[in-house]
Amino acid sequence: METLQGRLSIFVNGHARQVGATTTLGELAAECRLDPKRLLVELNGQTLLRDEWPGRRPAHGDRIEFVRVVAGG
Repeated sequence: METLQGRLSIFVNGHARQVGATTTLGELAAECRLDPKRLLVELNGQTLLRDEWPGRRPAHGDRIEFVRVVAGG
């Protein structure tokens, strides 16, 4: 289900957001200025493999969590 003018309502890290119907998760991460090399992506509670998410498009109502991976001691 799409909203008006080809836009979708999704949730990104718990916040409602409108995106274009053709926006990919990779593009969304770039819009959020996140480094894909240091990123874990969950879609509706399921962790996506690194090669799965860059070209994947969210659907209306999807819940996306971008988690920054940080190494340290």
